[in-house]
Amino acid sequence: MLKHLTTSERRKLSTRGALKRKNLAAEKIRLCVCRSGAHIEIQAIDDVKGVTLCAASSKEKGFAGKGYNMAGAELVGKNFAERAKKAKLGAVYFDRGGYKYHGRVKALADAIRAGGIDF
Repeated sequence: MLKHLTTSERRKLSTRGALKRKNLAAEKIRLCVCRSGAHIEIQAIDDVKGVTLCAASSKEKGFAGKGYNMAGAELVGKNFAERAKKAKLGAVYFDRGGYKYHGRVKALADAIRAGGIDF
């Protein structure tokens, strides 16, 4: 099975493939997380239209926290929830992109839920 890929790359492909096989893309907006050692980002993507509806990142100018800790992930989640409310997002699902639901990814998701976006 794709021996040339690393374990994390195979995990990402597996997760995205499973989500697409469930055919969620046709009816819901995808919340896609990207996490690096220094930053964390999230986007709301409409896969049918192929557009990004709103996004938040720790790379933005004026970001008060650090992107590499859980407090920074919570700030990004709060910023995203505010923008998502303004964009009036409907049904969404969380695409963690192969990252474990732990630490910064979990803190980000919890902050988004606390901001009023249900998934």
